[in-house]
Amino acid sequence: MHSLSFPSSSALIPSLFAFDSSRLLSFQPKKLLPLQSPKLVSLSQSNVSRYRAFSVSSTSPPEGTVSVVDFHEKDWSFLESMEIESAEHRQKIEKIITAGEISESSKVLVSFSSEAFVDRLVESSPSQLLLIVHDSLFVLACVKEKYDKVSCWQGELIYVPEKWSPLDVVFLYFLPALPFELDEVFKQLSQRCSSGARVVISHPQGREGLKQQRKEFSDVVVSDLPDDSTLRTVAKKHSFELTQFVDEQGLYLAVLKSSKQI
Repeated sequence: MHSLSFPSSSALIPSLFAFDSSRLLSFQPKKLLPLQSPKLVSLSQSNVSRYRAFSVSSTSPPEGTVSVVDFHEKDWSFLESMEIESAEHRQKIEKIITAGEISESSKVLVSFSSEAFVDRLVESSPSQLLLIVHDSLFVLACVKEKYDKVSCWQGELIYVPEKWSPLDVVFLYFLPALPFELDEVFKQLSQRCSSGARVVISHPQGREGLKQQRKEFSDVVVSDLPDDSTLRTVAKKHSFELTQFVDEQGLYLAVLKSSKQI
């Protein structure tokens, strides 16, 4: 497992975005974990989509350059493409956000979301903490460019550091990208969430949309959305209660509330 916690945008963004297509620039974050046999990660421009691919150099980094993890950027463009500009879609997003019952004192975590979802969350729901967890360094960099006060963490959900706990709201906006069993996910969430915390699992296009995404992006979409019975069983095991469940053709929404005693 590798992870990376982002510094403020003033330190990060210039090194990410000040480039042209004729060169590769080194990506030099401030905070790094100890690594074995580190390799230099460079940034190249993609002609396929607006997302950039991170490539790995086998040469030794120049003096003064910080080496980071051997990492390949996956194609997450489908998360943006599913954000359809329509009144119906906006209503779905509002329904998902409303299900979190966010207050100004809430600590909120969002896992594998689109930039558009983050935009709407920032605009509509002020909170004490908004933490974006994502596999994509580029997506997180774009978030930091726009919202310096939003916290970003690159890595897997189950390894998110305790320093942001206890969490009051968790949006699993794209659960099928998590390479872990549902039981393991909820085991970790039960340790990170406050009593009464809400976990919102969603997909604004429902199972049909997910089915098509899994065909086209099989390296990223690795699982299905859980059914009612599975969610109830796993939730109960880890002190969560399923309070809302919508599984329609164009929307999947499950809301679970932590019932653990402090």
